[in-house]
Amino acid sequence: MEALLAFFRDILKEPAFLMGLIAFAGLIALKTPWHKVLTGTLGPILGYLMLSAGAGVIVANLDPLAKLIEHGFGITGVVPNNEAVTSVAQKVLGVETMSILIVGLLLNLAFARFTRFKYIFLTGHHSFFMACLLSAVLGAVGFKGSQLILVGGFILGAWSAISPAIGQKYTLKVTDGDAIALGHFGSLGYYLAAWVGSKVGKGSKDTEDLQISEKWSFLRNTTISTGLIMVIFYLVATLVSVLRDASVATDLSAGQNPFIFAIKSGLTFAVGVAIVYAGVRMILADLIPAFQGIASKLIPNAIAAVDCAVFFPYAPTAVILGFAASFVGGLLGMLILGAAGGVLIIPGMVPHFFCGATAGIYGNATGGRRGAVLGAFANGLLLAFLPALLLPVLGRLGFTNTTFGDIDFGVLGILLGRLGASLGQLGIYLVVGLVALVLVVPNVLSHSSEAINNVSDNN
Repeated sequence: MEALLAFFRDILKEPAFLMGLIAFAGLIALKTPWHKVLTGTLGPILGYLMLSAGAGVIVANLDPLAKLIEHGFGITGVVPNNEAVTSVAQKVLGVETMSILIVGLLLNLAFARFTRFKYIFLTGHHSFFMACLLSAVLGAVGFKGSQLILVGGFILGAWSAISPAIGQKYTLKVTDGDAIALGHFGSLGYYLAAWVGSKVGKGSKDTEDLQISEKWSFLRNTTISTGLIMVIFYLVATLVSVLRDASVATDLSAGQNPFIFAIKSGLTFAVGVAIVYAGVRMILADLIPAFQGIASKLIPNAIAAVDCAVFFPYAPTAVILGFAASFVGGLLGMLILGAAGGVLIIPGMVPHFFCGATAGIYGNATGGRRGAVLGAFANGLLLAFLPALLLPVLGRLGFTNTTFGDIDFGVLGILLGRLGASLGQLGIYLVVGLVALVLVVPNVLSHSSEAINNVSDNN
Protein backbone atom coordinates (compact mmCIF):
# COMPACT_ATOMS: atom_id res chain seq x y z
CA MET A 1 0.00 0.00 0.00
CA GLU A 2 2.79 2.40 0.89
CA ALA A 3 4.58 1.68 -2.39
CA LEU A 4 1.37 2.37 -4.33
CA LEU A 5 0.89 5.65 -2.50
CA ALA A 6 4.48 6.58 -3.25
CA PHE A 7 3.89 5.85 -6.97
CA PHE A 8 0.83 8.11 -7.12
CA ARG A 9 2.60 10.76 -5.05
CA ASP A 10 5.50 10.88 -7.48
CA ILE A 11 3.09 11.34 -10.39
CA LEU A 12 0.80 13.86 -8.73
CA LYS A 13 3.52 16.04 -7.21
CA GLU A 14 5.23 16.29 -10.61
CA PRO A 15 3.59 19.22 -12.46
CA ALA A 16 4.83 18.01 -15.85
CA PHE A 17 2.91 14.73 -15.61
CA LEU A 18 -0.08 16.43 -14.00
CA MET A 19 -0.32 18.93 -16.86
CA GLY A 20 0.10 16.11 -19.37
CA LEU A 21 -2.72 14.09 -17.79
CA ILE A 22 -5.03 17.11 -17.74
CA ALA A 23 -4.21 17.94 -21.37
CA PHE A 24 -4.75 14.29 -22.36
CA ALA A 25 -8.17 14.19 -20.66
CA GLY A 26 -9.18 17.47 -22.34
CA LEU A 27 -8.12 16.34 -25.80
CA ILE A 28 -9.90 13.00 -25.42
CA ALA A 29 -13.04 14.85 -24.30
CA LEU A 30 -12.84 16.94 -27.48
CA LYS A 31 -12.49 13.74 -29.56
CA THR A 32 -9.22 15.00 -30.99
CA PRO A 33 -7.38 12.78 -33.53
CA TRP A 34 -4.83 10.51 -31.88
CA HIS A 35 -1.78 12.21 -33.39
CA LYS A 36 -2.93 15.58 -31.99
CA VAL A 37 -3.64 13.92 -28.62
CA LEU A 38 -0.03 12.71 -28.62
CA THR A 39 1.50 16.07 -29.48
CA GLY A 40 -0.97 17.99 -27.29
CA THR A 41 -0.12 15.77 -24.31
CA LEU A 42 3.63 15.84 -24.79
CA GLY A 43 3.71 19.61 -25.38
CA PRO A 44 2.81 20.67 -21.81
CA ILE A 45 5.01 17.90 -20.36
CA LEU A 46 8.05 18.97 -22.36
CA GLY A 47 7.27 22.64 -21.76
CA TYR A 48 7.17 22.16 -18.01
CA LEU A 49 10.33 20.06 -18.05
CA MET A 50 11.96 22.92 -19.94
CA LEU A 51 10.62 25.40 -17.36
CA SER A 52 11.96 23.17 -14.57
CA ALA A 53 15.34 22.92 -16.27
CA GLY A 54 15.51 26.71 -16.49
CA ALA A 55 14.42 27.03 -12.87
CA GLY A 56 17.12 24.53 -11.92
CA VAL A 57 19.76 26.69 -13.61
CA ILE A 58 18.43 29.74 -11.77
CA VAL A 59 18.42 28.01 -8.37
CA ALA A 60 21.90 26.53 -8.90
CA ASN A 61 23.30 29.98 -9.66
CA LEU A 62 21.45 31.73 -6.84
CA ASP A 63 22.93 29.43 -4.21
CA PRO A 64 26.55 30.70 -4.50
CA LEU A 65 25.26 34.28 -4.63
CA ALA A 66 23.45 33.75 -1.32
CA LYS A 67 26.59 32.27 0.25
CA LEU A 68 28.71 35.17 -0.95
CA ILE A 69 26.26 37.69 0.52
CA GLU A 70 25.98 35.83 3.85
CA HIS A 71 29.77 35.59 4.16
CA GLY A 72 30.58 39.05 2.85
CA PHE A 73 28.19 40.81 5.19
CA GLY A 74 28.64 38.39 8.12
CA ILE A 75 24.99 37.30 8.30
CA THR A 76 23.93 34.15 10.18
CA GLY A 77 20.40 32.94 10.73
CA VAL A 78 17.66 30.80 9.16
CA VAL A 79 17.11 30.66 5.40
CA PRO A 80 13.48 29.63 4.63
CA ASN A 81 13.45 26.65 2.29
CA ASN A 82 10.37 24.61 1.35
CA GLU A 83 12.40 21.64 0.14
CA ALA A 84 14.49 21.47 3.32
CA VAL A 85 11.59 21.46 5.77
CA THR A 86 9.68 18.99 3.58
CA SER A 87 12.61 16.56 3.50
CA VAL A 88 12.83 16.68 7.31
CA ALA A 89 9.09 16.16 7.75
CA GLN A 90 8.95 13.25 5.29
CA LYS A 91 11.07 11.13 7.61
CA VAL A 92 8.19 10.92 10.10
CA LEU A 93 5.11 11.94 8.09
CA GLY A 94 5.62 10.24 4.72
CA VAL A 95 2.40 8.22 4.47
CA GLU A 96 0.24 11.01 5.92
CA THR A 97 1.65 13.53 3.46
CA MET A 98 1.10 11.25 0.47
CA SER A 99 -2.48 10.47 1.54
CA ILE A 100 -3.36 14.13 2.09
CA LEU A 101 -1.88 14.98 -1.31
CA ILE A 102 -4.05 12.46 -3.17
CA VAL A 103 -7.25 13.31 -1.26
CA GLY A 104 -6.58 17.02 -1.73
CA LEU A 105 -6.12 16.75 -5.49
CA LEU A 106 -9.28 14.65 -5.87
CA LEU A 107 -11.29 17.10 -3.76
CA ASN A 108 -9.92 20.01 -5.79
CA LEU A 109 -11.44 18.38 -8.89
CA ALA A 110 -14.71 17.78 -7.03
CA PHE A 111 -14.92 21.39 -5.85
CA ALA A 112 -14.18 22.59 -9.39
CA ARG A 113 -16.99 20.37 -10.70
CA PHE A 114 -19.70 21.12 -8.16
CA THR A 115 -18.98 24.66 -6.89
CA ARG A 116 -18.25 27.99 -8.56
CA PHE A 117 -14.57 27.67 -7.61
CA LYS A 118 -13.68 26.21 -11.01
CA TYR A 119 -9.93 26.44 -10.57
CA ILE A 120 -7.84 23.28 -11.02
CA PHE A 121 -4.48 23.62 -9.24
CA LEU A 122 -1.71 22.20 -11.46
CA THR A 123 1.44 23.07 -9.49
CA GLY A 124 1.91 19.62 -8.00
CA HIS A 125 5.09 20.23 -6.02
CA HIS A 126 3.41 23.08 -4.13
CA SER A 127 0.46 20.79 -3.38
CA PHE A 128 3.01 18.34 -1.97
CA PHE A 129 4.62 21.02 0.21
CA MET A 130 1.21 22.09 1.53
CA ALA A 131 0.25 18.48 2.25
CA CYS A 132 3.44 18.18 4.29
CA LEU A 133 2.68 21.35 6.27
CA LEU A 134 -0.88 20.20 6.97
CA SER A 135 0.16 16.71 8.08
CA ALA A 136 2.69 18.24 10.50
CA VAL A 137 0.43 20.92 11.99
CA LEU A 138 -2.69 18.73 12.22
CA GLY A 139 -0.69 15.84 13.65
CA ALA A 140 0.61 18.13 16.40
CA VAL A 141 -2.98 19.04 17.32
CA GLY A 142 -3.85 15.36 17.80
CA PHE A 143 -5.35 14.31 14.47
CA LYS A 144 -4.48 10.77 13.44
CA GLY A 145 -5.24 8.22 10.74
CA SER A 146 -8.23 8.77 8.46
CA GLN A 147 -9.31 11.83 10.46
CA LEU A 148 -5.95 13.50 9.75
CA ILE A 149 -6.05 12.56 6.07
CA LEU A 150 -9.64 13.73 5.47
CA VAL A 151 -9.28 17.05 7.30
CA GLY A 152 -5.89 17.75 5.73
CA GLY A 153 -7.10 16.70 2.29
CA PHE A 154 -10.18 18.91 2.59
CA ILE A 155 -8.12 21.98 3.53
CA LEU A 156 -5.62 21.31 0.73
CA GLY A 157 -8.33 20.74 -1.90
CA ALA A 158 -10.32 23.77 -0.77
CA TRP A 159 -7.36 26.16 -0.69
CA SER A 160 -6.24 24.86 -4.10
CA ALA A 161 -9.61 25.97 -5.50
CA ILE A 162 -10.11 29.13 -3.42
CA SER A 163 -6.64 30.73 -3.56
CA PRO A 164 -6.65 31.21 -7.38
CA ALA A 165 -10.13 32.73 -7.16
CA ILE A 166 -9.19 35.33 -4.54
CA GLY A 167 -7.03 37.31 -6.92
CA GLN A 168 -8.33 36.20 -10.31
CA LYS A 169 -9.37 39.75 -11.22
CA TYR A 170 -5.71 40.73 -10.77
CA THR A 171 -4.49 37.70 -12.73
CA LEU A 172 -6.68 38.69 -15.68
CA LYS A 173 -5.00 42.11 -15.64
CA VAL A 174 -1.60 40.42 -15.69
CA THR A 175 -2.49 38.14 -18.62
CA ASP A 176 -4.64 40.69 -20.46
CA GLY A 177 -7.55 38.27 -20.34
CA ASP A 178 -5.80 34.97 -21.13
CA ALA A 179 -7.84 32.17 -19.57
CA ILE A 180 -5.43 30.97 -16.88
CA ALA A 181 -5.21 31.47 -13.11
CA LEU A 182 -2.42 31.53 -10.54
CA GLY A 183 -1.69 28.17 -8.92
CA HIS A 184 1.07 28.93 -6.43
CA PHE A 185 1.11 29.07 -2.64
CA GLY A 186 2.71 32.49 -2.54
CA SER A 187 -0.60 33.83 -3.85
CA LEU A 188 -1.52 36.08 -0.93
CA GLY A 189 1.72 38.00 -1.35
CA TYR A 190 1.03 38.55 -5.05
CA TYR A 191 -2.50 39.74 -4.41
CA LEU A 192 -1.20 42.07 -1.70
CA ALA A 193 1.29 43.47 -4.23
CA ALA A 194 -1.55 44.04 -6.71
CA TRP A 195 -3.61 45.78 -4.03
CA VAL A 196 -0.65 47.97 -3.06
CA GLY A 197 -0.14 48.79 -6.73
CA SER A 198 -3.75 49.87 -7.07
CA LYS A 199 -3.28 52.31 -4.17
CA VAL A 200 0.10 53.83 -5.04
CA GLY A 201 0.38 53.51 -8.80
CA LYS A 202 -2.03 56.12 -10.16
CA GLY A 203 -0.38 57.65 -13.20
CA SER A 204 2.66 55.38 -13.04
CA LYS A 205 3.70 53.96 -16.40
CA ASP A 206 3.89 50.24 -17.12
CA THR A 207 7.30 48.66 -16.52
CA GLU A 208 7.28 47.33 -20.06
CA ASP A 209 6.93 50.86 -21.51
CA LEU A 210 10.29 52.06 -20.21
CA GLN A 211 11.71 54.55 -22.71
CA ILE A 212 15.25 53.60 -23.67
CA SER A 213 17.45 55.63 -25.98
CA GLU A 214 18.75 54.02 -29.14
CA LYS A 215 22.25 53.43 -27.75
CA TRP A 216 20.75 51.49 -24.84
CA SER A 217 18.15 49.66 -26.95
CA PHE A 218 19.95 46.34 -26.46
CA LEU A 219 18.56 46.35 -22.91
CA ARG A 220 15.14 45.60 -24.40
CA ASN A 221 16.48 42.11 -24.96
CA THR A 222 15.34 40.45 -21.73
CA THR A 223 18.11 37.86 -21.68
CA ILE A 224 20.87 40.46 -22.14
CA SER A 225 19.46 42.93 -19.60
CA THR A 226 18.91 40.17 -17.03
CA GLY A 227 22.46 38.93 -17.57
CA LEU A 228 23.99 42.38 -17.11
CA ILE A 229 22.00 43.09 -13.93
CA MET A 230 22.86 39.72 -12.38
CA VAL A 231 26.55 40.11 -13.29
CA ILE A 232 26.57 43.35 -11.28
CA PHE A 233 24.90 41.55 -8.34
CA TYR A 234 27.49 38.74 -8.44
CA LEU A 235 30.49 41.05 -8.82
CA VAL A 236 29.46 43.21 -5.85
CA ALA A 237 28.78 40.15 -3.66
CA THR A 238 32.10 38.58 -4.71
CA LEU A 239 34.06 41.77 -4.04
CA VAL A 240 32.59 42.16 -0.55
CA SER A 241 33.23 38.50 0.24
CA VAL A 242 36.83 38.61 -1.05
CA LEU A 243 37.61 41.74 0.95
CA ARG A 244 36.40 39.96 4.09
CA ASP A 245 38.15 36.64 3.39
CA ALA A 246 38.87 35.21 -0.06
CA SER A 247 38.45 31.57 1.01
CA VAL A 248 34.68 31.32 0.48
CA ALA A 249 34.76 32.87 -2.99
CA THR A 250 37.74 30.67 -3.89
CA ASP A 251 35.93 27.52 -2.74
CA LEU A 252 32.75 28.42 -4.64
CA SER A 253 34.67 29.15 -7.84
CA ALA A 254 36.49 25.77 -7.58
CA GLY A 255 39.90 27.14 -8.57
CA GLN A 256 38.61 29.60 -11.16
CA ASN A 257 39.20 33.31 -10.67
CA PRO A 258 36.31 34.38 -8.39
CA PHE A 259 35.40 37.37 -10.54
CA ILE A 260 35.36 35.31 -13.75
CA PHE A 261 33.15 32.84 -11.88
CA ALA A 262 30.86 35.72 -10.86
CA ILE A 263 30.51 36.96 -14.44
CA LYS A 264 29.84 33.45 -15.75
CA SER A 265 27.28 32.78 -12.99
CA GLY A 266 25.38 35.99 -13.74
CA LEU A 267 25.22 35.22 -17.44
CA THR A 268 24.25 31.59 -16.79
CA PHE A 269 21.43 32.85 -14.59
CA ALA A 270 20.11 34.81 -17.59
CA VAL A 271 20.24 31.64 -19.70
CA GLY A 272 18.08 29.92 -17.08
CA VAL A 273 15.50 32.72 -17.32
CA ALA A 274 15.48 32.40 -21.12
CA ILE A 275 14.84 28.64 -20.84
CA VAL A 276 11.95 29.33 -18.44
CA TYR A 277 10.37 31.72 -20.95
CA ALA A 278 10.69 29.16 -23.77
CA GLY A 279 9.10 26.46 -21.60
CA VAL A 280 6.22 28.73 -20.66
CA ARG A 281 5.43 29.46 -24.30
CA MET A 282 5.38 25.73 -25.03
CA ILE A 283 3.07 25.03 -22.07
CA LEU A 284 0.54 27.70 -22.99
CA ALA A 285 0.51 26.75 -26.67
CA ASP A 286 -0.87 23.29 -25.88
CA LEU A 287 -2.39 23.44 -22.40
CA ILE A 288 -4.96 26.19 -22.96
CA PRO A 289 -6.53 24.60 -26.10
CA ALA A 290 -6.60 21.18 -24.38
CA PHE A 291 -8.19 22.72 -21.30
CA GLN A 292 -11.17 23.72 -23.42
CA GLY A 293 -12.06 20.03 -23.46
CA ILE A 294 -12.02 19.91 -19.65
CA ALA A 295 -14.09 23.10 -19.48
CA SER A 296 -16.67 22.03 -22.05
CA LYS A 297 -17.05 18.31 -21.39
CA LEU A 298 -15.80 17.23 -17.95
CA ILE A 299 -15.77 20.23 -15.59
CA PRO A 300 -17.75 23.08 -17.17
CA ASN A 301 -15.92 26.45 -17.17
CA ALA A 302 -12.81 24.97 -15.54
CA ILE A 303 -9.72 27.20 -15.41
CA ALA A 304 -6.12 25.98 -15.18
CA ALA A 305 -4.21 27.39 -12.19
CA VAL A 306 -0.51 27.29 -13.11
CA ASP A 307 2.92 27.95 -11.59
CA CYS A 308 4.05 31.53 -10.94
CA ALA A 309 6.87 31.32 -13.51
CA VAL A 310 4.26 30.97 -16.26
CA PHE A 311 3.50 34.67 -15.77
CA PHE A 312 7.08 35.90 -16.23
CA PRO A 313 6.84 36.53 -20.00
CA TYR A 314 3.89 38.88 -19.49
CA ALA A 315 6.13 41.53 -17.86
CA PRO A 316 9.86 40.64 -18.06
CA THR A 317 11.03 44.03 -16.77
CA ALA A 318 8.76 43.72 -13.73
CA VAL A 319 10.43 40.36 -13.00
CA ILE A 320 13.79 42.04 -12.35
CA LEU A 321 12.32 45.06 -10.54
CA GLY A 322 10.20 42.78 -8.37
CA PHE A 323 13.14 40.55 -7.48
CA ALA A 324 15.29 43.51 -6.43
CA ALA A 325 12.51 45.25 -4.47
CA SER A 326 11.47 42.04 -2.70
CA PHE A 327 15.09 41.34 -1.72
CA VAL A 328 15.44 44.84 -0.27
CA GLY A 329 12.21 44.27 1.67
CA GLY A 330 13.62 40.99 2.97
CA LEU A 331 16.82 42.70 4.11
CA LEU A 332 14.85 45.39 5.94
CA GLY A 333 12.67 42.73 7.54
CA MET A 334 15.78 40.86 8.68
CA LEU A 335 17.16 44.04 10.27
CA ILE A 336 13.85 44.73 12.03
CA LEU A 337 13.75 41.18 13.39
CA GLY A 338 17.33 41.52 14.59
CA ALA A 339 16.61 44.83 16.32
CA ALA A 340 13.56 43.29 17.98
CA GLY A 341 15.60 40.35 19.28
CA GLY A 342 13.94 37.81 16.99
CA VAL A 343 15.38 35.07 14.82
CA LEU A 344 17.19 36.45 11.78
CA ILE A 345 15.41 35.32 8.63
CA ILE A 346 18.08 35.60 5.94
CA PRO A 347 16.52 36.57 2.59
CA GLY A 348 16.51 33.41 0.50
CA MET A 349 17.48 34.22 -3.07
CA VAL A 350 15.14 31.57 -4.52
CA PRO A 351 11.86 32.71 -2.87
CA HIS A 352 12.75 36.35 -3.38
CA PHE A 353 13.42 35.74 -7.07
CA PHE A 354 10.34 33.67 -7.90
CA CYS A 355 7.93 35.24 -5.40
CA GLY A 356 9.38 38.74 -5.69
CA ALA A 357 9.29 38.62 -9.47
CA THR A 358 5.66 37.49 -9.47
CA ALA A 359 4.74 40.18 -6.93
CA GLY A 360 6.39 42.72 -9.21
CA ILE A 361 4.31 41.49 -12.14
CA TYR A 362 1.08 41.77 -10.15
CA GLY A 363 2.01 45.17 -8.72
CA ASN A 364 2.80 46.42 -12.21
CA ALA A 365 -0.55 45.19 -13.53
CA THR A 366 -2.43 47.52 -11.17
CA GLY A 367 0.10 50.28 -10.45
CA GLY A 368 2.80 50.38 -13.09
CA ARG A 369 6.40 50.88 -12.03
CA ARG A 370 5.54 52.20 -8.55
CA GLY A 371 3.19 49.29 -8.02
CA ALA A 372 5.84 46.80 -9.14
CA VAL A 373 8.47 48.17 -6.75
CA LEU A 374 6.32 48.89 -3.69
CA GLY A 375 4.13 45.80 -4.13
CA ALA A 376 7.17 43.53 -4.35
CA PHE A 377 8.76 45.38 -1.42
CA ALA A 378 5.68 44.58 0.71
CA ASN A 379 5.94 40.96 -0.42
CA GLY A 380 9.60 40.93 0.68
CA LEU A 381 8.70 42.14 4.16
CA LEU A 382 6.17 39.31 4.50
CA LEU A 383 8.82 36.82 3.33
CA ALA A 384 10.82 37.88 6.40
CA PHE A 385 8.13 38.21 9.06
CA LEU A 386 5.88 35.22 8.29
CA PRO A 387 8.64 32.55 8.33
CA ALA A 388 9.84 34.04 11.63
CA LEU A 389 6.33 33.69 13.10
CA LEU A 390 5.95 30.18 11.66
CA LEU A 391 9.30 28.99 13.04
CA PRO A 392 8.06 28.53 16.65
CA VAL A 393 5.07 26.52 15.38
CA LEU A 394 7.34 24.18 13.43
CA GLY A 395 9.83 24.12 16.31
CA ARG A 396 7.16 22.61 18.56
CA LEU A 397 6.84 19.84 15.96
CA GLY A 398 10.54 19.07 16.13
CA PHE A 399 11.60 20.87 12.92
CA THR A 400 14.08 23.30 14.45
CA ASN A 401 16.00 25.87 12.39
CA THR A 402 13.93 25.32 9.28
CA THR A 403 10.74 26.92 7.99
CA PHE A 404 8.61 27.28 4.89
CA GLY A 405 9.33 30.29 2.71
CA ASP A 406 6.27 31.20 0.65
CA ILE A 407 3.51 33.31 2.11
CA ASP A 408 0.48 31.00 1.96
CA PHE A 409 2.40 28.38 3.96
CA GLY A 410 3.14 30.98 6.62
CA VAL A 411 -0.44 32.24 6.84
CA LEU A 412 -2.09 28.80 6.98
CA GLY A 413 0.60 27.28 9.20
CA ILE A 414 0.41 30.13 11.74
CA LEU A 415 -3.42 30.20 11.68
CA LEU A 416 -3.87 26.45 12.12
CA GLY A 417 -0.98 26.13 14.58
CA ARG A 418 -2.20 28.94 16.85
CA LEU A 419 -5.85 27.81 16.72
CA GLY A 420 -4.81 24.25 17.43
CA ALA A 421 -2.66 25.33 20.37
CA SER A 422 -5.44 27.42 21.94
CA LEU A 423 -8.64 25.53 21.00
CA GLY A 424 -7.36 22.07 20.09
CA GLN A 425 -9.19 20.13 17.36
CA LEU A 426 -12.24 22.36 17.78
CA GLY A 427 -10.27 25.28 16.34
CA ILE A 428 -9.38 23.26 13.25
CA TYR A 429 -12.99 22.15 12.74
CA LEU A 430 -14.09 25.79 12.97
CA VAL A 431 -11.74 26.53 10.07
CA VAL A 432 -13.10 23.55 8.12
CA GLY A 433 -16.68 24.75 8.68
CA LEU A 434 -15.84 28.28 7.58
CA VAL A 435 -14.10 27.04 4.45
CA ALA A 436 -17.06 24.81 3.61
CA LEU A 437 -19.34 27.85 3.82
CA VAL A 438 -17.05 29.79 1.49
CA LEU A 439 -17.29 26.96 -1.04
CA VAL A 440 -21.08 26.60 -0.84
CA VAL A 441 -22.41 30.15 -0.40
CA PRO A 442 -21.63 31.40 -3.95
CA ASN A 443 -23.74 28.53 -5.35
CA VAL A 444 -26.64 29.56 -3.13
CA LEU A 445 -26.41 33.26 -3.94
CA SER A 446 -26.14 32.77 -7.69
CA HIS A 447 -27.12 30.05 -10.13
CA SER A 448 -24.37 31.08 -12.55
CA SER A 449 -22.08 28.28 -13.72
CA GLU A 450 -19.20 30.68 -14.42
CA ALA A 451 -16.06 30.54 -12.28
CA ILE A 452 -16.26 32.98 -9.40
CA ASN A 453 -14.25 36.23 -9.81
CA ASN A 454 -13.29 35.37 -13.37
CA VAL A 455 -14.09 38.90 -14.58
CA SER A 456 -11.50 41.65 -14.74
CA ASP A 457 -12.22 45.29 -14.01
CA ASN A 458 -11.52 46.01 -17.67
CA ASN A 459 -14.27 43.72 -18.95
